[in-house]
Amino acid sequence: MYKVVWKPLADEQAGRIWLDHPSLRDRFTELIREIVERFKRDPLACGESRSGDTRILIEEFLVLFYDVVEGDSRVDVLAIRKI
Repeated sequence: MYKVVWKPLADEQAGRIWLDHPSLRDRFTELIREIVERFKRDPLACGESRSGDTRILIEEFLVLFYDVVEGDSRVDVLAIRKI
């Protein structure tokens, strides 16, 4: 199992999405839970690789940028955006 760590920018962006889009709050919360569970199980099976260690996951109306730190069994969520 991997530990999922939300970096401050990603945490702030997630909060802003939740506040700015009240009609999406329930689905947003559910989707984040689903994504975190997938990251915990097998983060390299999620999304696509990008430059360096950064990966990108596009899921419904969200885009997440994250790094997988295999040596520490950790996923660092770097940024999240609504599309």
